[in-house]
Amino acid sequence: MFLPILAMVIAVVSGFLGLIRQYQMLQQNSYFASRYFRWLKGNTPILPLALKGFVVILAFLAAMLGENTFKESITLFAAVALYFGWRAASQNGSSIKKLVYTARVKRMFAFSFVLTLMLGVLGLVIGGIIGTVLLTVLVVLSIFPEILCLLSLFALKPVEISYANYYINDAKKLLSSVYGIKVVGITGSFGKTSTKYILSRILSEKFNVLHTPESFNTPMGVVRTIRESLKADTEIFVCEMGAKNVGDIKEICDIVHPDFGLITSVGAQHLETFKTTDNVFKTKFELYDAVKAKGGVVFANGDNKIIVDNANDDVILYSSDAGTKFYAENITSGRNGANFDLVLNGEKVAVSTKLLGRHNILNIIGAAALAYELGVMPEDIAFAISRLTPTEHRLELKTSVKGSLLIDDAYNANPEGCLEAVNVLNSFDGMQKVIITPGLVELGDKEFECNKALGSAAAKVCDKIIFVGKKRSEPLVEGAKEAGFNTDNMYIASSFMEAMEIYTAFCNENTVVLLENDLPDNYLK
Repeated sequence: MFLPILAMVIAVVSGFLGLIRQYQMLQQNSYFASRYFRWLKGNTPILPLALKGFVVILAFLAAMLGENTFKESITLFAAVALYFGWRAASQNGSSIKKLVYTARVKRMFAFSFVLTLMLGVLGLVIGGIIGTVLLTVLVVLSIFPEILCLLSLFALKPVEISYANYYINDAKKLLSSVYGIKVVGITGSFGKTSTKYILSRILSEKFNVLHTPESFNTPMGVVRTIRESLKADTEIFVCEMGAKNVGDIKEICDIVHPDFGLITSVGAQHLETFKTTDNVFKTKFELYDAVKAKGGVVFANGDNKIIVDNANDDVILYSSDAGTKFYAENITSGRNGANFDLVLNGEKVAVSTKLLGRHNILNIIGAAALAYELGVMPEDIAFAISRLTPTEHRLELKTSVKGSLLIDDAYNANPEGCLEAVNVLNSFDGMQKVIITPGLVELGDKEFECNKALGSAAAKVCDKIIFVGKKRSEPLVEGAKEAGFNTDNMYIASSFMEAMEIYTAFCNENTVVLLENDLPDNYLK
């Protein structure tokens, strides 16, 4: 009896270890089963899969030969499961984005632990054919934690919905309890996070402001911000709203009911789920519908052709040049930031900023326009702009290895922003220029074309190029080669860690490197 008990314990532990990797990838895929399936399809090596399948077949054969035969061999099966579980768990430790042990993840672990423990205990206690079947199922789940992962996801779905509804209703009550609070919603295919921070800094010259931190732009991220950070004296809540499907912005608007809206862009982003840019437009303008339902004002990017061609006439446009009520003129920009005249509905004020990239000037104009609408004086707007610091991982200038410079643009993931980042790199005259990038994702049919364009742009600026991901980098390499880049100065790394090792070998104090789009592990291959 000792060996079956030992095997049961090993099998339960094996399943637990294997789940660390599976929950990590499920979490990075936002707990969507369809996206998790796509990751499994592209990241499951054939040889280990075949070996696992062979072991499972042996387990079934042993079970068919009888209870005694199965119990004599179950320790071997459990040991194989432990090996694969340990290997999978070790991948989380070396990952870019490790598993975050949220309350949801803990509930899924608890469910899986109870399920596997019950299978083992009942299998040993009941014995006979039924007991052997239960133990066989335990072996299968421990060898294939992917099945256990999906079981916990679907089994706990009603529980997660219940928790979500409770938290959402609580956040609504808290928000409605703050007298006179104004809610500003910000969305867009790109630029929304940077604009959120810029707007919050400008508004803080006059108001007590709360904004969603980092990239907390999902319904539950917004709810968490309200429940944990909203205060009785909060005057303005700046709420970033992200979306990957039609209806996502409306879902957030139904929670916060925005009084003002700012739409930074509409473009080819998340086309794997949106399918068309028309769906992207409709989703972003769900913010317009919500704001107008409250009689509020919506600002939008007048440099964006899709917005200009499709937006309603009552949307207030801002732009990087004359032609709208809010724009910039006399722009001079470079590696140290930018200086320009900001025109706010006819009022002009000179401003300077340390933010890199001309696209940040547009973000500043949009934020300034909305702040002006809320009553912030032009001179206060200019002062706040002069005090802006780069948003973390968005064209953030740092010192790197061997005294080299790092332009950290790791959180930038859109075609226009990536090309602008390359332009920023180009402004560092007299220095060795390097780019490290895995390219762009979730662009649907446009992904190859956009990555090829990025590779071509990098080839025209960089002295050395390091692409990340052998398969991912194919369009980047093609673009660089067509632009005439010397392949002797091109490197293909399997991970960001390897890319930094390559970079460290040749960089010096006169080197500047652009880290463009630091993808999480579910995309790297």
